[in-house]
Amino acid sequence: IMKQTINDLGEKAVDPKQMALINTMVDTHGRFGRKNGKGFYDYPAKPAKKKLWPGLKDLYPQLKPEKVDYEELKERLLVTIALEAVRVMEEGIVTDPREADVGSILAFGFAPFTGGALSYIDGIGAKRFVKIAKGLQKKYGAEFKAPKLLLDMAEKGETLYQRFDPYQKGEVKKAA
Repeated sequence: IMKQTINDLGEKAVDPKQMALINTMVDTHGRFGRKNGKGFYDYPAKPAKKKLWPGLKDLYPQLKPEKVDYEELKERLLVTIALEAVRVMEEGIVTDPREADVGSILAFGFAPFTGGALSYIDGIGAKRFVKIAKGLQKKYGAEFKAPKLLLDMAEKGETLYQRFDPYQKGEVKKAA
């Protein structure tokens, strides 16, 4: 899938570290995924449940549990998906924030207590969210870069539900 993604979208579409991991999993460890019962998970015969492959921890340095900043980890997971939700709105793939919120919860398992990815952003405010994303971008890289739409909203003090008002009559506003 990653090789086809590169063919279709170019080298920048896939993180080289992810490609290296997949190549190591397949070429070095023969872990082809569900089709051979070995991938990121071990797939035992049913009714046993799949379990994370113990050897995965040997491929990367591990932090001791007491050294993990769980608040930052939680923030990274939420912000990653929320940024993607903003991008789909910006690109016009989704035009109703309610659909993005429901989709983020049902499709991606986004934290339901937030109301969904876009409600999460609106709840903390675009300005504060952009600040969080910029901090994560500085520490972890470009995947946390805030889209132009979000930067514009932070500057204007707008929310996604204002910008893409699902309750207005007629057409849903386009990303500007």
